[in-house]
Amino acid sequence: MLGRDPERELASFVLPEAGQLAETGDPWRPFVLLGADGVEIDPVAAFFAELLACDKSAATIRSYGMDLLRWWRFLRGWGIAWDRAVRSDARDFARWMKIANKPAPLHWRHRRDIKTGTAPNPALEKLPPGAPNPITGKSSPGLRYAPTTRAHCETVLRAFYDFHLSEGTGPILNPFPLDRSRRHGRAHAHHNPDEQFHHERQGRYRPTIPKRAPRRIPDAMFNALFAALKHDRDRALLAFWVSNGARAEELLTSRQRDALPGQQVLGVVRKGSRAYQQLPCSADAFVWLRLYQESAWRAGVPRGQNEGLWWTLRRPWRPLNYPAARAMFNRANSLLGTNWTLHDLRHTAAYRLARDPKMPLTDVQWVLGHAHLSTTQLYLPADRDEVIEHVRAHHARRAKSAERTPAPPAAYYNPESLNNLFGTAW
Repeated sequence: MLGRDPERELASFVLPEAGQLAETGDPWRPFVLLGADGVEIDPVAAFFAELLACDKSAATIRSYGMDLLRWWRFLRGWGIAWDRAVRSDARDFARWMKIANKPAPLHWRHRRDIKTGTAPNPALEKLPPGAPNPITGKSSPGLRYAPTTRAHCETVLRAFYDFHLSEGTGPILNPFPLDRSRRHGRAHAHHNPDEQFHHERQGRYRPTIPKRAPRRIPDAMFNALFAALKHDRDRALLAFWVSNGARAEELLTSRQRDALPGQQVLGVVRKGSRAYQQLPCSADAFVWLRLYQESAWRAGVPRGQNEGLWWTLRRPWRPLNYPAARAMFNRANSLLGTNWTLHDLRHTAAYRLARDPKMPLTDVQWVLGHAHLSTTQLYLPADRDEVIEHVRAHHARRAKSAERTPAPPAAYYNPESLNNLFGTAW
């Protein structure tokens, strides 16, 4: 009989809050992973150095660090060293992420009150986690880890152990192996050039990710969101996001010299390539921008060609960052009872551009910054709201045709002959 390790009680396992991912502000090492004793973890530091050498951004290192922190806490909870982890540990980790609830976020202001017992209880939401919003149809984040989060975590940990395996500093077997069909070679090793590429599963413990179509904000709902904003800065931000298709964090990289109303373009720094690109924008976006700048400069916001374009609304003046922009957008969402995201504005701009018959799809690809044209083609089919509108119109036409009374027969026809030929259904 094959020997098996004792079954772990994963249902009652609580992930210990030991260690943290700390931001240093140093471009040479933007993030460090600290253990429970506050000391930097050397294997992770070497992996981060490898990522920086591979020209990965600080945002990528942060996302990798969050997955490694989760794995380090899991190992600490079971008393396992990182270089002693085996595949049964990785399998249990994948099972735990599938059934475990995510830790409830707690604001940093209340973390100091945990020891004294005065931390406030989390506010009750109107809808349960994971329930679809009745207005937008989008589901809110659920209690458990999403399949995309679990897939990203599996990829990061497999790459981490592959790095130490090649360096000779880790275990001789990767705890996160490839799929059984790929154990003896790379993906598409014997691909026939005359055939299409087939999907090959990568990680053995990688979950299946459901395909989701991008969601746009309908025009009526966008107008309601725009009207719910209170400041010209927020109106200018929404007008730019929905006209040039830039990502939320890309628009926040613009400086005052990058706004060129005469040419109707705005310069941004792209997220992936970090290249500077001028994007065409709508005229009303520059109108709202000018209104915001005039009021901000009178209030004392720094003015100069090299200064940032977007600033906070209150002193001390600070450049607007992504969390603050998201909080602004969520306040408008709360007034309308919706759960749109800032990235939905990019989807909205993409749909408006791609569905224009006079707009070449390659131009849309350039504006959105997609590496592959197949990604831009996702915006060609009708989205959910358009399909629902078309089906409603179909049912309305069917109901209208059913209420229509049949025309009487022409004169000089014998009704008895018509009944014999066609019956009484006419």
